[in-house]
Amino acid sequence: MSLQFVVDGLLTGSMIGLGAIGVTLTYSILRFSNFAHGDFMAWGTYATLAVVSAIGATFGKIAPIAPLSFGWPLLVALVVGMAFTALLALLLDKVLFSRLRSQGQAIIVVMASFGASMALRSLLEFTFTSRPTYFSRAIQIAMPVGFGIRITPDQIALLLLTAVLVLGVHLLMTRTQTGRAMQALSQNAALARIVGIDVASVVRVTWVIGGALACVAGVMIGILVQIRPFMGFDMLLPMFAAAILGGIGSIPGAVLGGLIIGLAEAGAVQLIGAEWRAAVSFIILMAVLFVRPIGLFGVRER
Repeated sequence: MSLQFVVDGLLTGSMIGLGAIGVTLTYSILRFSNFAHGDFMAWGTYATLAVVSAIGATFGKIAPIAPLSFGWPLLVALVVGMAFTALLALLLDKVLFSRLRSQGQAIIVVMASFGASMALRSLLEFTFTSRPTYFSRAIQIAMPVGFGIRITPDQIALLLLTAVLVLGVHLLMTRTQTGRAMQALSQNAALARIVGIDVASVVRVTWVIGGALACVAGVMIGILVQIRPFMGFDMLLPMFAAAILGGIGSIPGAVLGGLIIGLAEAGAVQLIGAEWRAAVSFIILMAVLFVRPIGLFGVRER
């Protein structure tokens, strides 16, 4: 049996894991499930595509960085897209979520995020249509690496990018004052306020990290699959499943949960059939909730 599904699962899991970091931070620090997070992925990807197109229109056709399918315009556009998505998340929080959070009823904020999700998705579809588009239509030759596994240079580059970003976020959370403040607020919000932690600053950093990583996850999907308005919405259940599986508030847990979900989905496609792919996240989510509701790395609230 070919082990190609392992590579496919790791790639899918990387996308899910990066998105799940934002989901788990939002839930642990802001205390609500943000259903608009998947649409941050789509908006960030389309923003990145718009910048790539603008650079192409200004400088003409630019050769890709060998052996990748993309060149420096995509790298520049990704940074711009991450900044745009972070600003979008901050704006949505200022206009909508922060006002509703002050009322102290999480269900209201959750429903607002669901409405914001539909609005963002519809606006994206209205602006760009539902027709799929691509960063590049270049075909890459996959390199055999043994055991029936083949991988492309783009896939290797994106796996390395995921590892660097996850390590960066982990170091931010564990080695910086901001990260420690975020952990304190997630563990005991009332006590964090008493000891003088700047809650507003922590909230802003939470949105910036979540939005930026959502953009990267979306661009990964755009490079490896395709770009369309519903791309983030399709990732929503796997991201929530990964966040819960890893343990709410745990960055390594979210990433590991994403990898487990990605490998399980790819394995299901290989062994059972593609029609079962969407059901895998739901099955794993239900199993975790029954067996260990706090997740693999979660801690019980005191």
